[in-house]
Amino acid sequence: MKILITGANGQLGREIQKQYGKTDVELLLTDVTDLDITDVLAVNKYVSENKPDVIINCAAHTQVDKCESQLDLATKINTIGPKNLAAAAFSIGAEIVQISTDYVFDGEVDKNLTEFDEPNPKSVYGSTKLEGEKLVRALNPKHYIVRTAWLYGDGGNFVKTMLKLSKDHDELKVVNDQIGTPTSTVDLARVIIKLVREKNYGLFHCTCKGVCSWYDFALEIFAIRNINIKVTPCTSEEFPTAAKRPKYSVLRNYMLELTTGDITRDWKEALKEYLADLDA
Repeated sequence: MKILITGANGQLGREIQKQYGKTDVELLLTDVTDLDITDVLAVNKYVSENKPDVIINCAAHTQVDKCESQLDLATKINTIGPKNLAAAAFSIGAEIVQISTDYVFDGEVDKNLTEFDEPNPKSVYGSTKLEGEKLVRALNPKHYIVRTAWLYGDGGNFVKTMLKLSKDHDELKVVNDQIGTPTSTVDLARVIIKLVREKNYGLFHCTCKGVCSWYDFALEIFAIRNINIKVTPCTSEEFPTAAKRPKYSVLRNYMLELTTGDITRDWKEALKEYLADLDA
C-alpha cells in the first residue's frame, strides 16, 4: 500500500510516519515546500503521477488567533486544500483521511459531543475546518474525517510550553474555564491507521479519554515531572484572544465505540508516557 502524508513535518504527520515505519507501507511525505495543497493543478499532477492508495491530510492552518485576521489564507489551507486532495483522490479511486477539530462546536453546552451533534463554530479556524469536512464528504465517498482536540506530540505544544515556562517562572496563571481532553498523537495515529486498515469510512471523534481544564492539564504535567511551581487558575477573560475558544468541547468517541472499538487511553496515562519519552 502507498500512502501520501501531507503536512508530514507536523506533530501528527511525524507520529504517523513513525508508526507506519514499522510496516511495509510505502510513504510519500510532503510538506508545503513539496506540495502546496491549495494549488489544484499541483495536487492533481502529484496524485496522478504518484497514485497513492490513501491520502492522509495533516496539513492545516492551526494558528487559531491568526486565522481571525487571515480569513483567505485559512480558507485556502483548511477548506480548499482538503477539497483539492479529496477530488484528486477520488479521480484515482484513492481514500482520504481529513483531520478536523473540536473547534467546529461552539462549546456552549456541558455535554460530551458525539458525531451526531450539530456543529456551530465560533471562530474562523473552526468554520474553515468545518467547510473542509463538508467538501471532503461531498467529493469522495472513501473518506475518514477524524476530529480531535488539544493535540500534543513531536513539535511545539502546550506540554512543552509549560515545561519551558516553569524554568523561568515561580508562578503561572492558566485558564480554568475551558474544558476538553488532551490527546497524544500516538493515540490519534493508532486510530487513523486502524480505520484505514479496516476501511471503516465515515466521521469519527478521536481524543484520549477523560476530561480536564488547561489548568488541570498543567498541574498534571508538573506533578508527573515533580516540578515545584505555583499554578493559579484564571478565566479566559483574563487572557483575551482574537479567536473565541469553546468553553466545553469534550468529544465522545461515539462512532469508534460503536464500530471499530475505542483504543485510546486515559489522557493522564498517555501524558505520562509522553513525558517519559521526552526524558529518554
